[in-house]
Amino acid sequence: MKKKLILGLTIIMFFFKSSASANYEKTFFDLNIESISGETINFRDFQNKVILIVNTASYCGFTNQYEELQVLSDKYNKKGLIVLGVPSNSFNQEKTKNSEVKKFCEVNFNITFPLSAITEVKGNNAHELFKWAKNNHGSSAVPKWNFHKILINKEGKIEDTFSSFTKPLSNKIINKIESIL
Repeated sequence: MKKKLILGLTIIMFFFKSSASANYEKTFFDLNIESISGETINFRDFQNKVILIVNTASYCGFTNQYEELQVLSDKYNKKGLIVLGVPSNSFNQEKTKNSEVKKFCEVNFNITFPLSAITEVKGNNAHELFKWAKNNHGSSAVPKWNFHKILINKEGKIEDTFSSFTKPLSNKIINKIESIL
């Protein structure tokens, strides 16, 4: 009898369990990062916006995604989207100086969206932003390569992540952005 009761309760608990959700001690808006020019980018300034974080690199096969990121920024910025480029040498494909990255982005892609300083995005030396993303969203938030994308909603929580292969102007990304703007 006792075993049947335990089994019954277990089955009931299984059907009524809620899906696991991240336990955000901090939101994206509690963080900041150094800009490519050396100032602090305070993410509190992005409150009530949707943010697409992309770890970038100048010497990557996906570097041409900068072009689509700029188009995305131009198209949706006035509606509340912030594209944030995070240059990184975590995969050994970035220039060594922030000034070189800044010039490369401006000259080759006319980038006007915010760029951070060159930043580690994985492992023990990852920037707090990427540690926060991993802690709250799991391994899908950890960049496996350059041009990995993390979409932050207006509440400062991770809405979704996209691999390097998912182009910025893909229906998958655009539909998700439009649904949360």
